[in-house]
Amino acid sequence: MQGSETTVGALSLQGRVALVTGSTTGLGKAMARELARAGAKVALNYANNRERAESVLHAFRDEGLEVGLFRADVTDEASVLELTRAISVELGPVDILVVNATPDQPQRRIEDYDWAFYQSMLDFFVKSPYLLTRAALPHMRAQRWGRIINIGSEVFQRGVSPFSAYVAAKGAQNGWTRSMASELAPDNITVNIVAPGWIPVERHEKDPEEQKASYLALIPMQRWGVPADVAGIVRFLASDAASFITGQNIAVNGGMTVG
Repeated sequence: MQGSETTVGALSLQGRVALVTGSTTGLGKAMARELARAGAKVALNYANNRERAESVLHAFRDEGLEVGLFRADVTDEASVLELTRAISVELGPVDILVVNATPDQPQRRIEDYDWAFYQSMLDFFVKSPYLLTRAALPHMRAQRWGRIINIGSEVFQRGVSPFSAYVAAKGAQNGWTRSMASELAPDNITVNIVAPGWIPVERHEKDPEEQKASYLALIPMQRWGVPADVAGIVRFLASDAASFITGQNIAVNGGMTVG
């Protein structure tokens, strides 16, 4: 959807500034495009592959979307502070924060992990939302409006194995989100998680076909999810239509988890 159809009513994000971390590929790219189509100024974020990031920036601008491109390591405090400062200068202070950036997620038995890898998972899924929220919070509190949306995963609800480092970090992210939702509710700032199932994007191009087929056979809706499925709920949670929804973990997985 494009044009005026996307910027009317309670779902409009006109006048808002959104930051989507890890937004030059995969689900992050789809979410960034959807928020921009809804009228928001969107900060695209990447850590590596500048050529790909600039290609996405130009493609979005060719669509008439108002976006900027910002490189940052969202697990580093100094980098996060510089990121939010740069966005504020170019687009305005961040109203909508979508924490999406993620590292590789190899599945290993507990004996084959080390603590450094566990720590890297916690850095992305607890430290990063903490740093980003703390940096964006003064503006959100001052205007008494803000949206913080963590991108989680169904793996926490399903207890997927052998995947303990990732599952544990996603569980911690879920707990952090619930606590922050309670803490920030008096300031009219909502904090939610969107938890996708396995939605094949660029990072899954080399995944074994038999593994994909086994997962697809379990999905009650009998189809793969697509990035637009996730982008749509993120847009809704970012909008005024979702102003009374906070502390929720919303699964986008065709019924793989229920309740």
